[in-house]
Amino acid sequence: MKCTRCGGRAEIKLRQHNAAFCRDCYVPFIQRQVERSISKQKMIEPDEHVLVAVSGGKDSLALWDILIELGYQTTGLHLGLGIGEYSDRSTDTALAFAQQRGLQLINVSLRDEGLAVDEATAFTNRPACSACGTLKRYYFDKLALDRGFPVIATGHNLDDEAARLLGNVLHWQVEYLSRQHPVLQPTHEKFVRKVKPLYRTTEYESAAYCFFRKIDYVIEECPNSVGATQLTHKHVLNQLEAASPGSKLQFVQEFIDKAQPLLRDDAGDSPGTCENCGMPSYSELCARCRLVREVTAKRERKEARAS
Repeated sequence: MKCTRCGGRAEIKLRQHNAAFCRDCYVPFIQRQVERSISKQKMIEPDEHVLVAVSGGKDSLALWDILIELGYQTTGLHLGLGIGEYSDRSTDTALAFAQQRGLQLINVSLRDEGLAVDEATAFTNRPACSACGTLKRYYFDKLALDRGFPVIATGHNLDDEAARLLGNVLHWQVEYLSRQHPVLQPTHEKFVRKVKPLYRTTEYESAAYCFFRKIDYVIEECPNSVGATQLTHKHVLNQLEAASPGSKLQFVQEFIDKAQPLLRDDAGDSPGTCENCGMPSYSELCARCRLVREVTAKRERKEARAS
């Protein structure tokens, strides 16, 4: 098998692109793919300082590396979620990546902030992924606002976006579909733009990029994701992709180009302001403050019973 670009011995085959590459050609190929996604969707201006959400997994570390190679000014943001040893390994991996390359990384422990994911799920009936998403969204927005970043980049990949799209279509979640786009424009003065430069890049491509670039990342999935519906959607889409390469990319891109613009009027009202923390909210308290209030009340009742 020969490299599509240089004719040398190929080390990876990408059926969805009908191409094969050696490692020296694969790395710039992926970087150009991401650069085109950024340009086509007008995600980031050349002079903007990008806050990159870094989990310690393959996608976020590949994204950070690619943005640096493309010449963007970046700062990483890692949230220690408080999910046992998994979070400890994730934090160590993100810190090592930044230190080895002399990069700035903002490292925030949710446990130090007063509420970690494990405690949120222990004291409520909420699924772990729901509590995790609530906390991550809040701190992404708050830290970007407090530190003056105009844009947040996350490592959501093609597999993530296709699975999310399938789930929303199966249940016709019109409001969610109206907001599913690789660029989420702010709907409140305290929100910043959120972008997904890897929305056309698969998990496999990110993993191969990290391998060829010698980037260490946390291999295991979050333990709380076991049994998640999104994993079922990914499995179904992988079967479709195996039978018809390029199906996931076409599914997502055709939705963004043709269907999503028709749904923008269903995006819902703009948020107000949380009475407690001052961040955007669709009710008197934002989702994070409601979660904190619920956990605090249940923790106090437990402590009162124990005393």
